[in-house]
Amino acid sequence: MARAWLMAGTAFCSLVLVAACGGPSTGGSRTTPAPTAPTTTVTQAPASTAVQTGVVPNVVGLNHQLAQDTMQAAGFYYLTEEDATGQGRLLINDRNWVVVSQEPQGGTQAASDAKIVLRSKKIGE
Repeated sequence: MARAWLMAGTAFCSLVLVAACGGPSTGGSRTTPAPTAPTTTVTQAPASTAVQTGVVPNVVGLNHQLAQDTMQAAGFYYLTEEDATGQGRLLINDRNWVVVSQEPQGGTQAASDAKIVLRSKKIGE
């Protein structure tokens, strides 16, 4: 009886091993996937790094908001503002202020990344 159990156990183990290893060997060779060709990455050279220039618009006499809009439409985005009275007030509502001077002056050539200073005072001052 013990011998029957041993033989049954051996047969069971053989089945488990064959199943775990993927079945009986067929004697064929395994195929491996062909290597893929390396991919080539193409990068484009950066666009020209030359700084654009343009004519600075004259915005003296315009309300501060319209002056900013005009500068940006002309390609100038580095805008700063100052209280022209020297009181150091912040220009909270730009439409309540009028530009009294600018730097650089209107009509001059400047790089598009040039700093534009708009000096304004409250309308009626």
